[in-house]
Amino acid sequence: MADSLGNISDPVRAEPRSWAGRLSLTARILLVNILPLTLLGGGLFYLDTYRTQLINERFKLARIEAQITAEALAGATRARQEALLVQIGREQRMRLRMFDAEGRLWADSFALDEPGFSFEDISDDTWDQRFARWLDRTVDTIVSAEPVTDYVEPEAQTADAWPEVVRAREQALTQVTLYDWVDGTPVITAAAPVGLNGATLLTTRNAVDITEAVRSARSSLVVAVLFVLSGSILLSLFLARTIVTPLRQLSSAAARVRQGREREVEVPRLPERHDEIGVLARSVSDMTGALRHRIDAVDHFAADVAHEIKNPLASLRSAIESLPRVEDPDLRAQLTRIATHDVRRIDRLVTEISEASRIDSEISRATHEKFDLKQLVAAIIGSREARAENHDNQIVLASHGPSPIVVGVAMRIERVIENLLDNAVSFNPPGVPIEVSIETNAKQVSLTICDSGPGIPEDAREKVFLRFHSVRPSDEDFGNHSGLGLAIARAIAEAHDGTLTAESRPDGSNGACLRLTLPRAS
Repeated sequence: MADSLGNISDPVRAEPRSWAGRLSLTARILLVNILPLTLLGGGLFYLDTYRTQLINERFKLARIEAQITAEALAGATRARQEALLVQIGREQRMRLRMFDAEGRLWADSFALDEPGFSFEDISDDTWDQRFARWLDRTVDTIVSAEPVTDYVEPEAQTADAWPEVVRAREQALTQVTLYDWVDGTPVITAAAPVGLNGATLLTTRNAVDITEAVRSARSSLVVAVLFVLSGSILLSLFLARTIVTPLRQLSSAAARVRQGREREVEVPRLPERHDEIGVLARSVSDMTGALRHRIDAVDHFAADVAHEIKNPLASLRSAIESLPRVEDPDLRAQLTRIATHDVRRIDRLVTEISEASRIDSEISRATHEKFDLKQLVAAIIGSREARAENHDNQIVLASHGPSPIVVGVAMRIERVIENLLDNAVSFNPPGVPIEVSIETNAKQVSLTICDSGPGIPEDAREKVFLRFHSVRPSDEDFGNHSGLGLAIARAIAEAHDGTLTAESRPDGSNGACLRLTLPRAS
């Protein structure tokens, strides 16, 4: 095949493969596209976990602050308590409220002094602040974050208006609660009992720093995602180049093959590519080689046909042109016999040429069925004996091994066997048996037909299967065989995934053996 393609050659040993050679095309496409999404998805869940950790730490801090402040307030005078509320509220940027045993508000750090913090008014927010809040809500939706109650200042400034204060009074334990301000920042309240007289402390802190920390981490994540996305785009462009470039080369080579402008077309095999593109390149190269081989075979076949038909046509023409000028009856009869023989020879050639050209297509369309090769051979031998086609030669059939069941087109295999028997009968001496043996093993069935004729020289055992190659016995009339019999037989065998070879007799005596090997049916 390589000779018919010129520059197309077998793959060379590949050099150490890069990552592009180790990964399939599908894996590379998935990797390039999934990597940014994986980073983004993992980053979003990391941000949610990060925010949860910050809030949990702030819960612990709020609980400790409320408990320490309540202990400091317990037993202190009212003036001292108010001073502590103002000092702690200013330093810790919190709002502290005290409720008496009846639940009335009697001290508020925001009323006693300047507020330690103020909630942000979102009515005058800039576009980037609105966008940040939208991102917060989007991330919460993606990670399925639990909803948080909105923070709303109750109109009634009593202990009953605060659920956490109610629980702290009932359970005598510190209660911490998370709220959400309209700007998306968390509001953490802590209610703790103060002393033993039923008073309760309520602390309120707007943890803006948590939101700022999460948004800062999110900004870093966005930068990382953009970086990975940029890398993904570059890898995608590189990947597209690794796909498009060889495809263009294959397309260009295929176009040259189609146009037929170059006899020797180099189709790249891309031996360093072990992905789908490499498989495609080698498949196209092999297909081109097979096509070129088929074209060459057709060209040679046409030349052989023209040569083989030209000889009997020349003889026929000479005989016909000579008839009008010959008056001798015997000579005219001889010319007529020559013309008739040439016509029959041409008819035989056309028939067998037509059959040889249709073998592959007919077998590919035919229904392949299982059949017993021994029964088929026995039937052929019986039919030939009934027609007296064996020339007084006895054909002895022997079979060894399991049942020789094969799969194929029985009519075509019959043609092979007929050709092999014809060949054996032609060369076998009269009265000497022709041996037919069938050997079967687990994988294949071999049919061997051996004659006792002159045999086939070792250097000519492949030539006998060439088209129009004919070496006949000296006593046989010229032109009775086309030289296509064994060529057709081998073509049929190969179409059945089998082989047909010529061998010497295994016992070393004169004669030739033709061996047909077919896959055994499973």
